[in-house]
Amino acid sequence: MIALGELERDALTEIVNIGVSRAASSLRKMVGHEVHLSVPSIEVVSQRRAARLIGERELEALVAVRQGFDGAFAGRALLIFPEANSLEMVRAVTGDALSPEEVLDMEHEALGETGNIILNSCLATMANMLKRSLTMTIPEVLRGNGAMLFEVDETGSADGLVLFLYIDFAVRQRDIRGYIAMLMDLPALATLKELLEEFIARVVGDDDR
Repeated sequence: MIALGELERDALTEIVNIGVSRAASSLRKMVGHEVHLSVPSIEVVSQRRAARLIGERELEALVAVRQGFDGAFAGRALLIFPEANSLEMVRAVTGDALSPEEVLDMEHEALGETGNIILNSCLATMANMLKRSLTMTIPEVLRGNGAMLFEVDETGSADGLVLFLYIDFAVRQRDIRGYIAMLMDLPALATLKELLEEFIARVVGDDDR
């Protein structure tokens, strides 16, 4: 299994934090209120372990926005909410002006848009800071449990790795939590590790000047 060293993990956390703060700024324009997003830590785990982790933390059904990405490294990015949080997110985004029925009707569209903003900000920032480019597919909204979202099947053939991030959203004093996960195969993660090493060398080189 490919492991990220402490420096690489710190660099990736820093890059993702910048991406998430850009996403917060974009979301703020969308909802017209201050949005705070925090990313405490990054874990690199197997798809099976990621499914187990989210299953232990979230007992209710999950809703996710998924986008594929391709370029220097490829994979699938997911923004995942517990179902109750996803509706709360829609209410925050739509300004509480909708009835419960309208919230349900709007959920798919509002979540797709929110996921698109957050995942695009994170991936575009990663690509930019690693001096590479990525292309993204159109977001799709999925519902299911951790095993379904992380593509774990009964045959045990899920051998990819997941970059797993826990996010706290604070929108209009609401407590909304979610996760960003990036599914990558081993070659993609190996490439990402190399790009992080180059990024660290550039930063350290700049600091030495």
